[in-house]
Amino acid sequence: MRVPSRSSGPEPSVTSPALARRSPSPARAVARVLPDLDAYRDAVADLLVEVAALADSDAILARRVLLDQRMREPAVAAVLDASPQGIVGARETLLLEMARYQPNERNSARDLTALVRIYLLSRIDLMWWRDTPTFGTDEQVNTHPDLVDLEWLRRRGLLAFRYREQPGTLVGRGVRAVGRRLRPDATPRTAGVRFRRARREIVALLNDVAREFDRATPVGTPPLWVTSLVRSAEHQHQLRRLGYAAMVPSAHCLGWAVDIEMSWFARFGVQKILAEILFARQAAGELNVVDEGQAWHVCLAPAARARLRSAYEAEMGA
Repeated sequence: MRVPSRSSGPEPSVTSPALARRSPSPARAVARVLPDLDAYRDAVADLLVEVAALADSDAILARRVLLDQRMREPAVAAVLDASPQGIVGARETLLLEMARYQPNERNSARDLTALVRIYLLSRIDLMWWRDTPTFGTDEQVNTHPDLVDLEWLRRRGLLAFRYREQPGTLVGRGVRAVGRRLRPDATPRTAGVRFRRARREIVALLNDVAREFDRATPVGTPPLWVTSLVRSAEHQHQLRRLGYAAMVPSAHCLGWAVDIEMSWFARFGVQKILAEILFARQAAGELNVVDEGQAWHVCLAPAARARLRSAYEAEMGA
């Protein structure tokens, strides 16, 4: 079955200075494939122990000194320097994120340590995809030919995973709220996706993970559930204003990251299985995985792009 792109539109552009990327150079292009990601993740884990020990509000200066020292260590600096902002920009952005941090029920970062972890691990995404244009506006997301309509695929039985759109009206939100009260655990507690569009490679990835998850879990286990897909930069900033831990820049705004529900699957006893599947793919160099609590952030690695594009074309015929 041939799957049309369903739309065409202008090439995306970066509309916010905060999302601007530096022009790549041959030397930096080589650097992108050199950092040792295992060493980086280990260094981040060590840093988090020290950050947790300085969690008091009066330890601002000590945290600043700590971050300045640790982010210049070779294992960490190699990744940050290959990211769009560079090591200095990454450091300053993280300090600003920590300064503005306010815990709330919407924020996936439950404390400062979680915020630092989410921020630093998500820099791997940006190192990988630093030359990818940002989807700056909602219109670009809705019209860009690199993104396909998931609803079109779902209605034809071509998706192995589930998602739910955000209600677009007050009536829709009211119906959703009533459903949650009547059956609070029937579905994950998520607002739903703003855009039901995704890159073809991401569709293939999610189908692949969903099928592996289905094979590894008992009969009756719900399918893989996706809580967030591609976002526009303007929507990312709106989420920040609402109190969500929406990092800027973000691979969601490049179309290469998604969020996968995790906590809800604990009630079925399969949360650990899903985590093992995701971490195994990370170890194989296919993904970057960031534990964000209820949902886990997952970014596709460039090394897996060609295989998944071929898988999509073989299955969908487009």
